[in-house]
Amino acid sequence: MNKIMGKYKNGNYQVIIQKDGTKIRETQEEQFLPEFAENIDVKICNRCDMGCVMCHEDSTPNGKLGDILNQKWVDSLKPYQELAVGGGNVLEHPDLIPFLKKLKEKQVIANLTLHQEHFEYNEKLIKGLIDEKLIYGIGISLSDPTIEFIRKVRKYQNAVIHVINGIVKEDDIKMLSDHSLKILILGYKNIRRGTLYLKKEETLIRDRQKWLYDNMEYLFRHFKVVSFDNLAIEQLDIKRFLTKKEWDEFYMGDDGTSTFYIDTVERTFSKNSMTPLECRYPLLSDVVEMFHKVNEY
Repeated sequence: MNKIMGKYKNGNYQVIIQKDGTKIRETQEEQFLPEFAENIDVKICNRCDMGCVMCHEDSTPNGKLGDILNQKWVDSLKPYQELAVGGGNVLEHPDLIPFLKKLKEKQVIANLTLHQEHFEYNEKLIKGLIDEKLIYGIGISLSDPTIEFIRKVRKYQNAVIHVINGIVKEDDIKMLSDHSLKILILGYKNIRRGTLYLKKEETLIRDRQKWLYDNMEYLFRHFKVVSFDNLAIEQLDIKRFLTKKEWDEFYMGDDGTSTFYIDTVERTFSKNSMTPLECRYPLLSDVVEMFHKVNEY
């Protein structure tokens, strides 16, 4: 039986989070009306040495670091809220571990997103963070699906492989298939370096997107879990595979309805990381206030 990690009341509904990452939301009302965000996507740095051609954050080896130890909004986090901590390369941030310890003290569920190469090179550190319950889930951005990589990922119950629609190749998907893996498909973000790369390799990207669109059912059969961000749901028209009942049950809501985005580098917040810089808000001291702000319009 799957053990419960935590449960809480949020607005007019109850949330149960199980140790394998499963989330159950229950309400007696016709719709979920949250008081605060269930999940906050937090960028802590723009520093990364990978130079990914499609990086929508324009991360560089000399990128800036966010101030993550002196943020008033951290003190306003609720028990069992989830933080998806990303960058850049989060492991480049010297305050990462003190920050994670502070989140643990507040019973906040922290998950890390990092590049495959950083995961493999720092696996001992990552395992230590999991063992100490400083992080629960790891999102690993795919670059090269080797047998050794697959073996490493399979050791972690809450590891999810991240791939990008238009970047991931048919051969990558076939290589990852039938290993009881969890995969998250992200939409292609046509901003910053993503825009430049799309202009340069549009035919290649569109061909890969078409293959993925045409072969979604293959993924459903050959992976333990297939999930999507909202942009990928739109680009791949995932709604076509679900009945209305299934859609209502599984769809977590539009960006901003139960989540939002914090950029500690630029000290701003918004509905998501695709929001233009000029349309973002300056950081506030309370996560509830920020969540309500992104839902004003």
